[in-house]
Amino acid sequence: MTESILVKSFRISAVVSAYWCISISLVFLNKYLLSSPDLKLNAPLFITWFQCVITVVCLFLLSFLGEKYPWIDKFPDFIIDLSVAKQVLPLSVVFVGMITFNNLCLKNLGVSFYNVGRSLTTVFNVICTYTILGQMTSKKAIVACLVIICGFLLGVDQEGTSSHISHSGILFGILASLCVSLNAIYTKKIIPVVDNNIWRLQLYNNFNACFLFLPLMAILGEFQEIKTFSMIGSGYFWLIMSLGGIFGISIGYITGLQIKVTSPLTHNISGTAKACVQTIISVSYFDEVKTALWWMSNLFVLGGSFAYAYVRHTEMKASHAEEKKSTIKGEEELEAGTPLVSDDKISKA
Repeated sequence: MTESILVKSFRISAVVSAYWCISISLVFLNKYLLSSPDLKLNAPLFITWFQCVITVVCLFLLSFLGEKYPWIDKFPDFIIDLSVAKQVLPLSVVFVGMITFNNLCLKNLGVSFYNVGRSLTTVFNVICTYTILGQMTSKKAIVACLVIICGFLLGVDQEGTSSHISHSGILFGILASLCVSLNAIYTKKIIPVVDNNIWRLQLYNNFNACFLFLPLMAILGEFQEIKTFSMIGSGYFWLIMSLGGIFGISIGYITGLQIKVTSPLTHNISGTAKACVQTIISVSYFDEVKTALWWMSNLFVLGGSFAYAYVRHTEMKASHAEEKKSTIKGEEELEAGTPLVSDDKISKA
């Protein structure tokens, strides 16, 4: 028993640590690609497009790996059905918006403020769930959202006093939060099309994105930017680009694995704690000086996010218990021979 607990604890620790390392590394790597003075490549859509291409290539290779090493994961066969790709297209449009605005937000804002800049995802979850799905949200969850909004507004105000703030970065952060929320909702609607397989959904999303980005890149003149880029033939540049794509698909896998070995609530707690550490690392690395109110805004966002996750988890647990209780009661009535429909209703029928 002791060995079993020890092995389980070690596995959970390893997965959570891997999630933190991959997630934080991906944010800093994308920040370097998007706005490093060493590269000076003003083509954020091209960088994002290339990462989608790398994801498709990785899924192609993993389709062979899954057959030989099923203990890693069961990756689907690499098959592109154009009729399925067409059905997934609405989600892919939202997916493209999500990763585009996410990277544009990161390009225009510092890593330390990135978490606050796109912190309204939870708020948009509540709004979109009500407007699209017609589902109400409890007062406790709404209070948690109000705390997040306060943290966001305070953070924007304090970031503006401590440094030059990018208003476009704030706008991109808000749009990224909206797209993340829409992506979660549309994923639930579209995933049955791919047999509820998250890897197949990744394949079709990234396959569609490879084509959706091309006209956007042309409109924004990124092809000309790439043509005149001085490091286009540099092996170092393509190595960093490829590494970004590999980290991109890795975060999808390790996120699912963390939820699998722990729970959705633990995953949210882990993500919240990771965001806090990421902020501290960024402030320390870039030698940034922040006010007490700036740190307070981060605490509001992190605390509100944690509170919302906890409230939703508690509500879902209570709902599940109620459903289970109703099911057991119905089974007991059937076993006792008690009619589930009253005699009065039977006579009327």
